[in-house]
Amino acid sequence: MAIAQERVEEQGSPLVVDLDGTLLRSDLLYETAMAFIRGQPLQLFKVFGWLLKGKAALKEGLATRTQVDVSVLPYDPAVIELIQTERRNGRKIVLATASHISLAERIADHLQLFDQVLASDARRNLSAQRKCDLLVDLYGEGGYDYLGNSMDDLVVWQHAREAVVVNPHAGVASRAKAHGNVTQVIESNRAGLKDWLKALRLHQWMKNMLIFVPLLAAHRISEPQQLLYGVLAFLFFGLCASSVYVLNDLLDLADDRHHQSKRRRPFASGKLSIKAGLTIVPILLGTAFIGSALFLPWQFSGVLGAYYLLTLAYSLYLKRQMTIDVVVLAMLYTARIIAGVAAFSLTLSFWILAFSMFMFLSLALVKRYAELREARSRDLMDKTRGRGYYPGDLDMISSLGASTGYLAVMVLALYIHDSATAALYGLPHVIWLACPLLLFWITRVWMLTHRGQMNDDPVVFAIRDRMSQVIGVLFCVVFWVAA
Repeated sequence: MAIAQERVEEQGSPLVVDLDGTLLRSDLLYETAMAFIRGQPLQLFKVFGWLLKGKAALKEGLATRTQVDVSVLPYDPAVIELIQTERRNGRKIVLATASHISLAERIADHLQLFDQVLASDARRNLSAQRKCDLLVDLYGEGGYDYLGNSMDDLVVWQHAREAVVVNPHAGVASRAKAHGNVTQVIESNRAGLKDWLKALRLHQWMKNMLIFVPLLAAHRISEPQQLLYGVLAFLFFGLCASSVYVLNDLLDLADDRHHQSKRRRPFASGKLSIKAGLTIVPILLGTAFIGSALFLPWQFSGVLGAYYLLTLAYSLYLKRQMTIDVVVLAMLYTARIIAGVAAFSLTLSFWILAFSMFMFLSLALVKRYAELREARSRDLMDKTRGRGYYPGDLDMISSLGASTGYLAVMVLALYIHDSATAALYGLPHVIWLACPLLLFWITRVWMLTHRGQMNDDPVVFAIRDRMSQVIGVLFCVVFWVAA
């Protein structure tokens, strides 16, 4: 201990910085876990095997079997600035973390801010008391200053000279201040309701209005009981979809952080923690399925289950497969219409299925075109991250997308001559007026996409765009007059 005290007197108290939740607005244990599940979903059982051997073995297994790009991780700029100031003053900076040593060293090499790295390995999980014991052994009692954020850091602060609390977990700041050595509390990353609304993508719930299409087509929209079923189906499908959006964001962290706009998403930017996301996913999913089982026909729960399994397959694998991804996206849109058929106990219409598949395949290709155009604008020629396409595929995608959109119009035209249509509409030939409206809208969407003005999901764009709203109203008027 005397030797350690002499070292402190010669060099001054080092500034010791925690990594997870402090320097980094994330947790590398969860980061590597999501990367492992994304890359090796069929090897998930290995995670439980490592966990049975202890947390150190779990971190070792995940760190050595995943690739995390440390250059795009969400570092806290306030902590970076504090470290840089202390370095300029000639102070020794130490990174002390419970994360695995291989990750900690890669981060230290990337940031070039640390003189020493202390971290977990296969035998030792360097957190809480173990971290405290090591720091006291190296620098002496009260021989270091410490930046941390969690309950595990309380014991480390207790033996530090000065404590800096960074974005603390609930109740941590007050307990740390009880030690009497807290000199600063940094609050630079507080998540709010807006972040959660963005993560749950409530604006995407507008897609669930497709659930009402079968009811409109059957001319039964005025029945109160059916409307109630529709509202419940809208709600439960939205909860299921939000759980999917959150899980998809957690699996796509690496890709999103390399994207110009997606890197600002709540989980990719570190505004919301991965742990919070993993907590909300089963809550949303459980509420959706329990609610649908209690209040709606069992067929709706079946469609909801099929939708969830397909989205899970899409997130884990299918979204990276050329052509398969857009077909699956079209199926996911169409699933909302099928869910409406199930909720209202109606008969599934061939015409609605054919129209929706062609229409939504066109809109799925709009999404891919917009992504690839953005990549080409940045002079990127390689395959886009997380997708199966190259920027050079733009011409083919636009050709396929426009043609499938026009095929949807042809299906609508053929629908006019169906015998069932004559039974539903007094003036079925009036529906012909809907064809030029739809042709105009599809052409306009593709022209705007070609010009780089499609910056949103095309269905969400249609709901927000004034011209699309006008065309939608005229489209409905045509069918009303025809009826």
